[in-house]
Order: sequence, then C-alpha cells, then structure tokens
Amino acid sequence: MSLNALTTTLDKLHKLHMSLLDLSKRKTTIIKASEMDQLDGVLKDEQRHLAAIQTVENDRQTHSKQYAESNGRSFDEPPTLLQCMETAPEEEKETLSDWHGKLTAVIAELKEQNELNQKLVYQSLQFVNMSLSALQPKENQTNYTRPNDDNKVPAPSRSLFDSKA
Repeated sequence: MSLNALTTTLDKLHKLHMSLLDLSKRKTTIIKASEMDQLDGVLKDEQRHLAAIQTVENDRQTHSKQYAESNGRSFDEPPTLLQCMETAPEEEKETLSDWHGKLTAVIAELKEQNELNQKLVYQSLQFVNMSLSALQPKENQTNYTRPNDDNKVPAPSRSLFDSKA
C-alpha cells in the first residue's frame, strides 16, 4: 500500500472538514440573525457533510491499516495517523506529520466554532424562556394554606392562549 492512497484520503477528509467549518461559520451568522428557515437548511447540509466524513473516515481506516501492514506492522483495530507515522519510513514521516497537523488544526477550529454556536443557541433559548415567563404572570397566593396540606387539589395550569376565544 502506497502513501499516495492514504494521502488522497486524508486530503478528502481535510476538504470535508474545511467545508464543514465554513458551514459552521455560516450557521453562526444565521443564528445571530435569527433566520430559522436558513438554519434548517444549514443543519441538513451539516448532516450530509457528517455522513460524507464518516464514509471517508472508513476509507482512511482501511488505507491506514493497509499502509501499516505494508510497512510490516499489524494492528487489531485500524491504526491512527500517529501509529502510521511510527511505522512509516523516514522520508514519509514528514508528509504524514503535515497531514496530522492540518487535520488537528481544522478539527480544533471546528470544535471552537461549534462551542460558539452552542452558546448562541443556549442564549437564544434563555431569551425565549424569559419572554414566555414575562407573558405568563405568576399566580399570587392570597389565602393562607397550611404548609403540610396534602389534601390540596392542584390548581389548573394557566394556558398561554385563551381557549374560549
């Protein structure tokens, strides 16, 4: 197994991760603008990207195993890129190291972007909950009740909409 097949797969994996990063950045601007229709489309695109990444990752695992075996080392599970670097001849280690650095960098940036998106969505949900709380006034308890009154019948919950209208 040549290094060429493995690097071709790593290149595909890197391009897919870069594309996913672009989608994630686009999702950030959509979340900030509260464009829910566009957000749905971006989420579908992300799902397609993740499926493609999984397919290419399976190819990478196959090529990594074949590459390690061609260098005289076998693994029970598909080897990582670092394990492939350990088995590689000296002239190929630098190439694998470059790919490892590229993939690690893009995945770290993708992780940061996703954490930002998660925080933005959480803040949006907090705002929605606060708005709903402001629209639904709390019932004031005007009568005294015993603290251990177990026979109390629960009061019906208030609805946001008037069903009699």
